[in-house]
This record gives sequence, structure tokens and C-alpha cells, in this order.
Amino acid sequence: MLKEISIGLGLAMVISMIIMGYDVTPFLFFLVAGGGLYYVARMRGMVGAKNFDSPVGAGRYEISFNDIGGQFSAIHELREALDFIKNHQSIKSLGIRPLKGILLTGPPGTGKTLMAKAAANYTDAVFIAASGSEFIEMYAGVGAQRVRKLFQTARESAPRQKKNYALIFIDEIEILGGKRGQTTSHLEYDQTLNQLLVEIDGLKVDDNVRILLVAATNRADMLDPALMRPGRFDRIVKVDLPDKDGRLEILKIHTRNKPLDKDVRLDIIARETFGFSGAHLESLANEAAILAMREKTNIIKQCHFNESIDKVMMGGKLDKRPSESEMKRIAIHEIGHALISEQVRAGSVSTLTITPRGDALGYMRQTPEDDTYLYTKDYLENQIAVMLAGAVAEDTILGNHSTGSASDFEQAMHTAETILRSGMSELGVISLDSLPRELKHQTLTGIVQGQEKRVKKYISDAQQIFTIVSEILLEKEKISGEQFRKILKEHGVGI
Repeated sequence: MLKEISIGLGLAMVISMIIMGYDVTPFLFFLVAGGGLYYVARMRGMVGAKNFDSPVGAGRYEISFNDIGGQFSAIHELREALDFIKNHQSIKSLGIRPLKGILLTGPPGTGKTLMAKAAANYTDAVFIAASGSEFIEMYAGVGAQRVRKLFQTARESAPRQKKNYALIFIDEIEILGGKRGQTTSHLEYDQTLNQLLVEIDGLKVDDNVRILLVAATNRADMLDPALMRPGRFDRIVKVDLPDKDGRLEILKIHTRNKPLDKDVRLDIIARETFGFSGAHLESLANEAAILAMREKTNIIKQCHFNESIDKVMMGGKLDKRPSESEMKRIAIHEIGHALISEQVRAGSVSTLTITPRGDALGYMRQTPEDDTYLYTKDYLENQIAVMLAGAVAEDTILGNHSTGSASDFEQAMHTAETILRSGMSELGVISLDSLPRELKHQTLTGIVQGQEKRVKKYISDAQQIFTIVSEILLEKEKISGEQFRKILKEHGVGI
């Protein structure tokens, strides 16, 4: 209302000056310039405080630790830290200081934000969320002001909701808490981080509102050491990718509101989704439901989940369709991958397709037998053999290979370098930094060429399989691992 009155008075003054014969050009210039500066300052945060997410009482959040699957260890460690805060009176006799900050680290999509919301629910705290990018501006001092405002909001919101605790969650804290001295253009980053350190140090055990700072990042290596020291972030909780049992638990959570057919095997889906995060698995369940809706069925079947795995991993199907000769080459290439995959580990092929999807014109999807975190030399050499099999199959069957093998070669050389770096090559334990480039090249090439000879011999002895399976792929564009193994068995190809 006040703004409208001011604008009206200003216009009336300008009209009066024009009627009286005054030159209002300078006045209008300063008026427009002042308004422009005010608008820019307003947009940049110089005028008016930054409004963070409206504080929400934890009781209004329905997210609890029971809604987060596949993170048993992380939840256990986080809950223990929260118990120090909830039961601060009982632990006072042992001289235990309640924690000030908890840092959640891990890959994207593993549930760090969900865990922060569940923590607010567990402690019955006001939940206030912000992102690290909200504190960085081109004007010096703005970020520090917003940090003060964030903690002030926490202290004021809790009493209004009759709560004793407030949980401040800062996502992507590496933007706000990056190592100081790396930005030389101005000191805004350093001032903002300094203010955050001051606010953390100012948290007291006997405050009327006890504040807990929870932050999340997937780049913990970028954080300033002063922020990471004990007394600020007292606990660093690793929120990692789930294992097979964790993936099964997450799938059960995301499918409990979906009608599943009797043939759906969540344990098989969990086994085939090695490396999937919780966000990937949620998207997988959602895509399966969408596919069921497109087919106008009332239940979600196993085939919908199989198709969704491919979509989440590779992307959606493409409209482009290669020529018939290219389709045949793609089929030969993927059969080569599948043939060697079955040779090095029977039952490893899950799907074989020549349908263009994402950046791939075709692909062979493997089923991990178990989640593997340590690799032997035999395992790595087998992986190189599988990577090279597509190009070797093209050379053997068609007489040459195509540019579609470029990424396979890159992966093969990277795996060979892993063998070299791990001391499993003929050179033994070495330092890559001091190794002559020519010797390194010769060693890597020797590893790859050794597997290439092995693959070429096996493919030469099984050329009839390429004719049979390529005809099926050119007709149906897809074949399951079970069908592929049945064909190998019928034609006496040893696996």
C-alpha cells in the first residue's frame, strides 16, 4: 500500500513540475537510475534478507528412518549421534558434549536429504533447508549476512512451534565451505565460510534452542580443513551406494504402493541393478509403472521392470534406425560381447539387443553375480576380453571393425592400466609417475593384445552362432540371456 502511495505522489509531482514549466529531464534520469539500482540490488540480495525455506516442524514430516532403505550402517551412526542430542541430560554425567554438526557424504541419489529430514523427525526439531549456492553472490558481505539470517531463523522458529530443537540442513555445502584462498577475485567466499565457522562455534549446550547443523556433499575433498575439524562437524557419515540386500529393501519400499504381478522377482531385479542408487531404483519402479499404464494393464509385470532397467541405464529408445548393413554389424558386435561374457562366466548375459537407446546403437547387459569391490588379475583380464570381443567379432566375421568399438578400446586400456597400477603386470610393483612412457605403452599394449589373441581364437571356433543369433536379433531386435544360452547349448558351444 505504501509503495502505491509513493508512486502516485511521485507521478503527481512530475506532472505538476511539467505544468509549471520546469525541465524534468534530470529528475526523470535520476529517478530511473535509482529505480534500476534498487531493482538490481533487490535481485542480488543487497536489499532485504534472503528468505530461506519456510521452517517446517518435524511432526509434519512423514519421512522416518524406516522409509530409507539400504543404509543400515549410515542410519545407525546418524541415530547414535542424534541420541546424544535428545538425551543430553542423561549423558551429561559422562561429560559427553552434544554434537554440533554432522556431515553426510556420498554419491548423488543415495538419500542424504531424506536422512536429514528423517533426523529432524527423530529429534522432533524444526527443519530448515538451504543450498550452498544460496549464500554466494558477487557482492561482498551478502553471503555472511545470509548465514547469520539462517541461524537467526532457526532460533526464532523453534519457540513459535513450541520446540526445543532446530535442524539446519545445507545441501551442496562444498560451494559454501570450499577451501579458502582458491578464489582470488574477491573474498566473498572466504567471508561467507568464516561467518559459518563463527556461527558453529557459537552454538552452546545450554541454548534455549539447541541447533544441529547437518550438511551434505558428494565432494568432501573440496571442503576447507577448518570446517572439518572436530568441534564443528563432529561426525562424518558415509551414505554410500546400496549393496544387493540394500537394493532389495529399497525396491520393496518403492513398490509397496504398486500392484505387482506374481511373476515379479524383486531379488532378481536387485541383483541386476549393481551400482544403482536409491534415486535410480525409485525411477526404475516408476518407469515400470508407466510402461504398465501404456500397455493398459492393471498390474506391473517382470517384463516392465526389465525394460525399465535398460531405460534407466541407457536412456529411452531412439527414433533413428540404422541401415540393414549397420544393424547386422551391430548384431555381430553385441553377439561377440555376449559370447565371451558367457565363456568367462556362465550365466552372466542378461539381455542382448540392437535397439538404439541413449548413446548406444546396441548393447549387451551383464548380470553381476555378486557385488564385487576387489578385483583379481583374472577378473580384470576377463573384463578386457569381453570389451574387445565386439571389435574382434566384426574383424573375424565381417573382415573389419567400425568406430563403434572406440569406447570399448578406451575401457580396455583403462582396465589394463588398473592391472599395471595394482602391481599385477609383468613389471610388478611400480610407480606410474616414474615409469617411462614408452615402457608403459608397451606393457599396456601387451596386456590388451594377449586378450585379443585369446578372444580371436574362441570366436573363430564359434562362427555358426553369429549366423543363428544375428538372424533372431535382426527380426526381433532383442534376445534374453536364457534364450542365448539355450542356443549355445543346442549347438554344442562350450561355456
